[in-house]
Amino acid sequence: MFERFTEHAREVMSLANQEAQQFGHEFIGTEHILWGLAKVGANHDSPVPGVAAAVLEHFNVDLKPLRKEVETLLEGRPHVEATEKLAQTEHTKNVIRYAVEEARSLHHNYVGTEHLLLGLMRDGKAISAKVLTNLGLRIDAVREQVGRLSPAIHNGAVGPIE
Repeated sequence: MFERFTEHAREVMSLANQEAQQFGHEFIGTEHILWGLAKVGANHDSPVPGVAAAVLEHFNVDLKPLRKEVETLLEGRPHVEATEKLAQTEHTKNVIRYAVEEARSLHHNYVGTEHLLLGLMRDGKAISAKVLTNLGLRIDAVREQVGRLSPAIHNGAVGPIE
């Protein structure tokens, strides 16, 4: 399912799963993905940050307070016994589907952190979309910035996802 995801995007999804498990949640929600984006963006050792981190930085979103806000949201959830692979909420499944759609619409042959960010923003009822909107982000402006940054960061990797 994640074969077209960039290394950073796969790391975000892995972190989302780990974070949900650490908090004792029974599912992976959009807030876990947002937390993964913030963690990868704030702490990644790569000389090239994920595009989502660069986009958030462009809009003056400080990733550390964003992580703190998401952590606060996650702390209030009920705890369950840890399992190896957690189920995804419907919102999370939508985010992944939207991320693939965003990659296709931009003619990118990969799904990167930028597409996950756009996917998070498309589901207005999801916690992550509300957090990002409260930070002043608007999907059209984010999409425009993604269009500017992603080819440069990914060395022009374009072409449709098959």
